Amino acid sequence: MVKIIKTSLVAAALLTSSLVASDILATVNGKNITKQDAEAFVNATSPNAHFAQLDPAQQNMIKERLIEKVLFMELAEKEGIEKDPEFKAAMEKIKDELLVNLWMKKQLDSIIISDSEAKEFYEKNKDKFVQKETVHARHILVPDEKTAKEIIDELKGLKGDELKAKFIELAKTKSKGPSAPKGGDLGNFAKGQMVPEFSKAVWALEKGQITIKPVKTQFGYHVIFLEDKTEVQTVPYEKVKDQIIVSLKQQEFAKKVAAIAKELKSKAKIVDNTAKPAADKK
Repeated sequence: MVKIIKTSLVAAALLTSSLVASDILATVNGKNITKQDAEAFVNATSPNAHFAQLDPAQQNMIKERLIEKVLFMELAEKEGIEKDPEFKAAMEKIKDELLVNLWMKKQLDSIIISDSEAKEFYEKNKDKFVQKETVHARHILVPDEKTAKEIIDELKGLKGDELKAKFIELAKTKSKGPSAPKGGDLGNFAKGQMVPEFSKAVWALEKGQITIKPVKTQFGYHVIFLEDKTEVQTVPYEKVKDQIIVSLKQQEFAKKVAAIAKELKSKAKIVDNTAKPAADKK
C-alpha cells in the first residue's frame, strides 16, 4: 500500500511539473518566460486581447519581445543602472504608487455586499433594470422598386414557417445587403437603431408579417420580415445581481475612502502653498 501511495505521489509530481513546464515559452540565461508573462504583455497594450487567441506569428513576436526584455534587463544591471540616481528616484515614486494602490485594494476587498442588500436595491430601483422593446427582423435589399414588388408578390399568401423559409431563401439569392448569406437576418435591435424609414416600417409589423409595400431608404428598397418582437420587460434579478453588487461595493468604497481622507486631513499638518494670501487690511 505504501509503495502504491509513493508511486501515486511521484506521478502527481511529474504531472504537475509537466503542466508547469508547458507554460514556459522560453528560458533566457536560466530565467523562465511564461504564458502568464505573455498574457500580461498583451493585456498591457490591448486589454480585451488574449495571448492564446493570437495567431502563431503574433505569439512568436511577443515571445521575442519578452526575450529581448530579459536581455536588456540583464544588460542594464551589468551597466549599474540600479545605482543611477534617476533610477532610485523613479523607484521611490513607483513604491509610493504601489503602497497606495495596494492599500486601496485592501479597502475595496474588505467591503462585503450581501445578497439581501443587492436584492433590496434591485426591488427599490426596478425602473433602472428595464429592457427596452426590441424586434428581431430580416430584410431583402434590392436596388429598385420593381424587384422589391416582385419579391413581395412571391411571398404573398404564405404564412408561418412556410413564409419564413421562403423569405430566407429569397434573401440568400436576391438580397444585395451584407446580411444576405444569413438569410437577411439583422438580429435584435431597438427603436432608433435603424434609419427612420426602416424603423417606422418594422415597428408597424406584427410578428410573422412582411411589409406589403417596398420600404425605400438611402440604401435601396427593402422587403422586411418581422421574426419576433420582445415587449418592454424588467430584467430578472439574477441577471443583474453581480452588476448591482459591484456598483454598491464601489459606492461604499468611495464613501469609506472619503471618510478616511477627511479624518486624516483633520489630524495632519497641511500647508497649502498655492493658497492666495489674504488681502491686507486697511
